Amino acid sequence: MTPGSNIPLPVTRVAVDVAAPVRLDVSGLLLTADGKVRSDDDFIFYNQPAGPGVTYRSGGGTAPDAIIVDTSALPPGIEKIVVTASPDAAGQTFQGVEPTATIRGADDNSVLATFTPPQLGAETALVVVEIYLRNGAWKARAVGQGYADGLAGIATDFGVSVEEPAAAAPAQPLAPAQPVAPPMPPTQPPVTPPARSMAAPPAPPAPPAPGAGKVNLDKGRVSLQKNQTVSLVKGGSPLLSQVKMGLGWEPAYRGKDIDLDASVIAYGPQRNHIDSCYFGKLSIVNGAIKHSGDNLTGEGGGDDEVITVDLGRLPQEVTGLVFTVNSFSGQKFTEVAKAYCRLLDAATGEELVRFDLTSAEPQTGVMMAKLIRQFTGEWDMTAMGDFVKARTVRNMVKPAAQSL
Repeated sequence: MTPGSNIPLPVTRVAVDVAAPVRLDVSGLLLTADGKVRSDDDFIFYNQPAGPGVTYRSGGGTAPDAIIVDTSALPPGIEKIVVTASPDAAGQTFQGVEPTATIRGADDNSVLATFTPPQLGAETALVVVEIYLRNGAWKARAVGQGYADGLAGIATDFGVSVEEPAAAAPAQPLAPAQPVAPPMPPTQPPVTPPARSMAAPPAPPAPPAPGAGKVNLDKGRVSLQKNQTVSLVKGGSPLLSQVKMGLGWEPAYRGKDIDLDASVIAYGPQRNHIDSCYFGKLSIVNGAIKHSGDNLTGEGGGDDEVITVDLGRLPQEVTGLVFTVNSFSGQKFTEVAKAYCRLLDAATGEELVRFDLTSAEPQTGVMMAKLIRQFTGEWDMTAMGDFVKARTVRNMVKPAAQSL
């Protein structure tokens, strides 16, 4: 397709995925005849992945994210779905990046059309494709309209209200590659959406913590705060060697043992559980992940349990790893002090990333960190620190999947 061109849709359910050499956030907005959302619930993205007739599907870092539209399930009054894309890395533009949208039949994955917006530069977000109703029939149009103020600018132009710490100027769309109807003026000040998370929270997402944003390993050891992410890239190259995830803890009360179990759960691109590595199963995925064995007391300095991961040997089907700690004996994390996890270079012993748990809840399980394989091949590590009611790794499989 070329900018401004359209095709009739021969099926009621279509999927629009947007691929690029870099990781993209793909979103969808349900619009009425006036070009506006009815409410913020009509903004479908990674933190709000489902709405009436429209769903967001994560590619898990190994495939493009997609928006799926079921035209037969759209509410009355919704006449257009716009599909947007923006680079996942903060501040990155589309300069030198050629995204390609593919419109497919959602049920058989058949390709209906493709579209690559031409001559992109300073844009940080795009309206890529729109699915629209015309004379009772649904069609798809290639758009390619760019925005210089990110996904927040697009969302605000279509009537979504989000919050940011400081006020920003109204969105300024760049000139589209093909003339299209200009968006309505914003009704709310534009702001930055929350940091990327593959799970949908039960409440509207909060803005990112100060200092949030992705960094790499070029400047040496990285100390993470909760929900911060580091890209495991050093000197421009992805880290694909053996790493060790050390997990440690101490009893909060002197003289008391604390028996915790560290584990890692491996998932596929659809959040499907592949296997779990823990004290009862010390090696999984053909030895690419190994566990050091159980520590029954938590006493002594250094890491209590260590999980070794050979990133280069992990099967392609493994796209996510969640590192967890559980209290099988039922002791709560309010009885634990100095819990942490740290990622080390297995060859040199150099500490690469560290996350210290600074809070505790009276629960028996905690998700400490996750590693996500990106579409471009490198791995990202995100600090979690999320407490759950789970005394065994088996009980952690579902909440950990929801966190991806």
